[in-house]
Amino acid sequence: MAMTIHVDIVSAEKEIYSGLVEAVFATAAMGEIGIYPRHTPLLTSLKAGEVRVLVNGQEEQFYVSGGMLEVQPHVVTILADTAMRADDVDEAAAMAAKEAAEKSLAESAEKLDYAEVQAQLAEAAAQLRVVQRARKAAGR
Repeated sequence: MAMTIHVDIVSAEKEIYSGLVEAVFATAAMGEIGIYPRHTPLLTSLKAGEVRVLVNGQEEQFYVSGGMLEVQPHVVTILADTAMRADDVDEAAAMAAKEAAEKSLAESAEKLDYAEVQAQLAEAAAQLRVVQRARKAAGR
């Protein structure tokens, strides 16, 4: 039996996942991070993107809108404003949000908040990447 570590993925609204896993992979502020049992304690911020957990050799995928990841000796906690299973991401809504953000960036409006629009674009693109990766993993 493989070594495991307990993982909690929690959004502002509810707990999304709680259980023992073999590994956790997430997009931290400085890049992709992999966490295995006995990982050193760590606290880092997360970018909008994918979180993957390895359970019995199978990956389960989640989308987080950013947040914090904390590693303690026997538990990994991911706190996010928004978190959902990859299968629950609305691909059509994410595509529409991405297109709207791209259109806003293309227009030369003086009152446009570029940082906000770029954040919306990054979040929509991250959601689409999660959907595409989940689809590829499922062989669809």
